[in-house]
Amino acid sequence: MKNSVILALFILNFFVVAKAQKLEHINAANSRHSAIKGLRIAAVIGHTYINSEGMDGNLYIPSWGLDIDYWFSHKWGIGMHNDIEIENFVVVRNNEEQIERANPLVFTLDALYHLGNGFVISIGPGVEIEKKESFLLARLGLEYEYDIGEKVYIFPTLFYDQRFDGFSTTTIGFGLGYKL
Repeated sequence: MKNSVILALFILNFFVVAKAQKLEHINAANSRHSAIKGLRIAAVIGHTYINSEGMDGNLYIPSWGLDIDYWFSHKWGIGMHNDIEIENFVVVRNNEEQIERANPLVFTLDALYHLGNGFVISIGPGVEIEKKESFLLARLGLEYEYDIGEKVYIFPTLFYDQRFDGFSTTTIGFGLGYKL
């Protein structure tokens, strides 16, 4: 009888511990999902590649960015991504006309989708503003977010901007973000 009670308590203990571990795993997943919701701000430093047949050939332009994102859920968000290319340069439009660009500003409003494991896809419309001529554009991007603290994260980013009636750029960057 005594052995049966000990065996029953041992089996009961096993199920209680297993259930507690499962609940702990669920709570950890929920806290990760809730941590991704809300407002975020990030600074990005990068280089923009411009494939140009113009006077300067292929260009690598330094750029700075400021991203402000709002996550509705752990999967979906919206972001206002703002960049400045900090150099004057010349590009060719439609293999003919040369266009001089002086520190253009790029503003995009992107839909954000968290694929899982830190990967985020962004897609959206935008505008490049420069004193001589501005362009509408479309952006497609990929980021990999890595938490280095409860509210701080780092991320490499890669995005492609296609200007309508203009030229295209590819930017690679590195960002530091904060979850508000």
